[in-house]
Amino acid sequence: MSPLRTALHRLPLRTRLVAGFLAAMLGVLACAGAFVYWRVESALDRGLDAELNQATRTLEPLVHGNTMGHPAEAEATGAGWQIVDGQGRVLSRGGAAPSRRLLTDRQLDRTGNGHVFDIGDILDHHTYRAQVTRLDRATDIFLVVAVRRDHRDEALRELLGQLALAGLGALLVTAVVGDLLARFALRPVERYRRRAEEIAAGAQTLRLEVPDGRDDEVTRLGHTLNDMLGVLEEAVERERRFVDDASHELRTPLTLLKSRIQLARRRNRTVEEYERILDELAIDVGRLSALAEDLLALGSGKEAHQGATADVVRTTGLVVGQRRLADPRRAASLELVTPATPVTVAMSPTALERVLTNLVENAFLHGRPPVEVSVAAPRDGWVAISVSDHGDGMPPDLLARATGRFTRSDEARSRPGAGLGLALIERLVLTSGGQLRLCSGGAHERFGAGVPLECEHGPEMTATVYLPAG
Repeated sequence: MSPLRTALHRLPLRTRLVAGFLAAMLGVLACAGAFVYWRVESALDRGLDAELNQATRTLEPLVHGNTMGHPAEAEATGAGWQIVDGQGRVLSRGGAAPSRRLLTDRQLDRTGNGHVFDIGDILDHHTYRAQVTRLDRATDIFLVVAVRRDHRDEALRELLGQLALAGLGALLVTAVVGDLLARFALRPVERYRRRAEEIAAGAQTLRLEVPDGRDDEVTRLGHTLNDMLGVLEEAVERERRFVDDASHELRTPLTLLKSRIQLARRRNRTVEEYERILDELAIDVGRLSALAEDLLALGSGKEAHQGATADVVRTTGLVVGQRRLADPRRAASLELVTPATPVTVAMSPTALERVLTNLVENAFLHGRPPVEVSVAAPRDGWVAISVSDHGDGMPPDLLARATGRFTRSDEARSRPGAGLGLALIERLVLTSGGQLRLCSGGAHERFGAGVPLECEHGPEMTATVYLPAG
């Protein structure tokens, strides 16, 4: 980047806007002034040319040889004249023509009848506009008719001065108006910056002051930033609650582990006693590991697998089979009802397996057998997967917030689990565009939208997942 561009980029935005405005206005004024000057100059020159043509028509017949035959008539034209030979010598002159030759040899060499020359520039005191006529080709005799340009040059000098003054005045007004407009336009941006500093310093629940009744770029920016602040504040609050809840839930099992270790170290024990203590510690560590896995699953977004599909019949059969093998005593209390034909949904097999596993574990942990897992045939583009048990269910107030992280009833706190299962299920189902419904004692709660199907369950506790058919 050039030094000039670097220096310009370091200037304040308002200064750059005003400078750009002034540069554009200077270009416009220069072009307009040049056009006006050219038009006025052309009009004045046409007047002088008409005067020259009239004088030439009058003087040309009066020339005899190298002299003017009727000096009185020549003087009456008001123009100066010179009769010049081919060597540039002035043979005769009169009127306002000076004694010195008006045209150079070079000008005479390229002269044709009626050719016009300007002698002197606009700043000289004695300037002429001359027209040349070749009188005799054999002897190269020329008639040079000239008129003074004093009035014309004075008018142009006056015009230049007025254009310069008008241009400077216009630039001054433009600078003032441009600075005011830039300051007015950037005032909300500066206000937003100060408010952002307050927010960055730790202020909460602050929003940018966006004026009502306006719809320009700055106000739209303000609304967008306010929306972003709202989302960020909600995310920060959600993460804060999550960290607080996670800290609370992790504190108890960690304290138990510490207490067990301290108790185990108070006295010497037999190998069998140490093995029993290690088994107990392994259970606690397993619970901590499961809790950590659920927390990681809730915090990551890797479960969506956009575009993936899963065979519901096969996956439910796999989950139910694993649960029966893990607890053979209650294998008969777990029933499975599926259609005879394959059913696919728009969710990855891993995510669907995690959803079904959590639903079945919740039913056995917090409900009472028998537990029934049923898969309905696709209807209106949706597949319903239900897990029902015959426990006491949930009260309506708990049902409405059951998918919150670490949400558990007082009775459930004495049982294993951290209250993350339904939160994880909700996130996976909503990510796949589905809906989770919890029904207990005739009360129903929906998490997610877009499913027009009605609940068809009795008073038992039922969790139903509606997923788009694959």
